[in-house]
Amino acid sequence: MVTAELAVSTLTAFTLFLAMCWGVYLVILQVRCIDTASAVARQVARGDDAAAAHAKANAPHGARVLVQQRPDLVTVTVSLAAQPLARGLVTVPLTAQAAVTPEPEGAG
Repeated sequence: MVTAELAVSTLTAFTLFLAMCWGVYLVILQVRCIDTASAVARQVARGDDAAAAHAKANAPHGARVLVQQRPDLVTVTVSLAAQPLARGLVTVPLTAQAAVTPEPEGAG
């Protein structure tokens, strides 16, 4: 009887551990999406295309970076569908957005 309880509690603990790891992984991906959105928006607002391309390259693998540039606002949206480690599980959509006012011409 003790062996059965130990087996069930070990499997439960392992499942909980995997769920917590998945949660931490999602938080890290979300923070990376936020960082990418803010860095790209900041560099596009400054007019630095090379730095904006570098910031886009640092986005998480599989992320889509959408830049919308208007005269009064630069908006960057980073979206990612996070895939779990096991197949057949639901993907988690992550999105981050940053908006920056462009610098005036001749500034910098």
